[in-house]
Amino acid sequence: MVTEKQVSVRQACRIVSLPRSVISYQKKQKDDSSLIEALHELVAKHPTIGFWKCYYRLRRKGVNCNHKKLYRVYTMLHLNVRRRIKRRIPERIKQPLVVPETINESWSMDFMCDSLVDGRRFRLLNIIDDYNRESLSIEIDTSLPSLRVIRVLQRLLEVRGKPKTIRVDNGPEFISDKLQLWCDEQQIRLQFIQPGKPVQNAFIERNNGSLRKELLDAYLFFSLTEVRTMAEEWQQDYNCSRPHQSLGFIPPVEYK
Repeated sequence: MVTEKQVSVRQACRIVSLPRSVISYQKKQKDDSSLIEALHELVAKHPTIGFWKCYYRLRRKGVNCNHKKLYRVYTMLHLNVRRRIKRRIPERIKQPLVVPETINESWSMDFMCDSLVDGRRFRLLNIIDDYNRESLSIEIDTSLPSLRVIRVLQRLLEVRGKPKTIRVDNGPEFISDKLQLWCDEQQIRLQFIQPGKPVQNAFIERNNGSLRKELLDAYLFFSLTEVRTMAEEWQQDYNCSRPHQSLGFIPPVEYK
């Protein structure tokens, strides 16, 4: 109407009942880059943070936005979807594997797994004394959480005494806060190896290899009771009768 009929914009809007503000409106390009950057930085530092904590943290930092705008950007980045958080492992320092000079100076522990004939899987917690490679415990069950590990260690402390250091890998049971608190109470130092470096825990790995070859891979097991019985027999032979090349072909108990 404006171009063909030479009608003014005001008259054309009146004829078609259209507000003049619609004609004069110009869409503004939204620049959310600074807000997106601030959100990414906040979520990277606090992975489990929610929307309202993000809002109040950003407001305290001086970011000028209302909650509606922030929520629009928050959902656009799919931060409203529940995020699976992988627990970060602190940087581990490589420490030399030194043979202790006395018993209870350093222990090592590690997990193994196998399955029964019916397909049920079970786990083994092996604990040894690094000084004479003596097998201190072989705990067997379908599940061995950190509380179970603490009970096994508590039982060993009552019988064997307290070690100065326990060398472990970065498994979820070993990096748990519960185990760390218990070790702090007992004044025991947890010494973690570097991720993906099992050779740094060579003493327990050697024990695992012998247990795997001589017991787990040599027999079929029909129940956990059968596994526990045979593991106890193997442990007794390993400690009291089996010659160890690293000990000058002397059994661990005799070497001690």
